[in-house]
Amino acid sequence: MTGRGRGRGGWQQADLPPADDAAAWFTGRLPDGWFTGAPEVTVDRDEIVVVGELPPPGGDHSDTDAGRADAAAAETGRISRFREETRDRRIEIAREAESRYRRKVAWGARIGGTRELFTTISVPVMTRLRQPERAVLDTLVDAGVARSRSDALAWSVRLVGRHADEWLTDLREAMGRVEELRSQGPE
Repeated sequence: MTGRGRGRGGWQQADLPPADDAAAWFTGRLPDGWFTGAPEVTVDRDEIVVVGELPPPGGDHSDTDAGRADAAAAETGRISRFREETRDRRIEIAREAESRYRRKVAWGARIGGTRELFTTISVPVMTRLRQPERAVLDTLVDAGVARSRSDALAWSVRLVGRHADEWLTDLREAMGRVEELRSQGPE
């Protein structure tokens, strides 16, 4: 039974079955020939994302700008074809996995430099932010980097995940420079 229990720091989701065997389960469950190897399976408490490598499309895509554009278009087309041709089977497998692991399943595919996810979920996350933290989000909204605080928080998490230390140092320096410029402006 999926439930919620009062945990340290607030309400936490409890009683989820373990999913440490999910990668092996999907590898065994998927039809042969779908992917060129074992899929990449990422699990959190809300979702399982399964991404597999597809065989590259045929054709000669020379190392020119036009050739690279053709290759990207061919990769996108192959992924689109895979998505349509496997839809019913993916739904069937996802239902089995959702019953087994009590998490939603999302799919994706990659070829070369192209990676596409299909129908991933967006999970609301409640957080309490103090004024300095809200000010960071509001700065991103005011600067046009994000449309809302929610957007700014998601953007921040993605960016920090990629460039934690370097980016935060650069951001602090930039904010200091903005403050200097504001203080020099007219009253």
